[in-house]
Amino acid sequence: MAVQPIRLFGDPVLRKPALEVVDFDKELRTLVSDLTDTMLEAPGAGLAAPQIGVGLRVFTWYVDGEVGHLVNPSLDLSEEIQDGPEGCLSIPDLSFDCRRALRVVATGMNMHGEPVRVEGSELLARAIQHETDHLDGILFIDRLDADARKAAMKAIRESEWFGLEKPQVKLSPHPTNGFGF
Repeated sequence: MAVQPIRLFGDPVLRKPALEVVDFDKELRTLVSDLTDTMLEAPGAGLAAPQIGVGLRVFTWYVDGEVGHLVNPSLDLSEEIQDGPEGCLSIPDLSFDCRRALRVVATGMNMHGEPVRVEGSELLARAIQHETDHLDGILFIDRLDADARKAAMKAIRESEWFGLEKPQVKLSPHPTNGFGF
């Protein structure tokens, strides 16, 4: 439907836990469409609703040519782990090695309120964990060890986009029951 501005590191919406979706309606389908369009335009491997200023538990992903979305996710993580580079559209042009579960089984709903189960490993597992973290107000840099997090914060402070005057933010067209940001 429409590409939306992506909120950057430092925006408080990125640190606030998102609310469960209760209405599976046209507005939710528009939100999923906006998330997908914005993610593909960026481009990125995933995008969560808080990253476009909507405090609802919804995210999209684009991994290995597959586009998907999940509403109100719940994750079951493998004990096996993977280390690998991870970036974030809200922390542009930076990536750091981050430890994640190697495999994930994610359950939730699609935009029509139908149950969904997604099983993934490696990059898909990483993307699903990363986006679910966004729904809990967690950024991937929070998962880095102390030295890597220090390096990440230094790189963020030195980036061209850090500290810029915040863009004017329009109210979300999506109903969030008074919890819009």
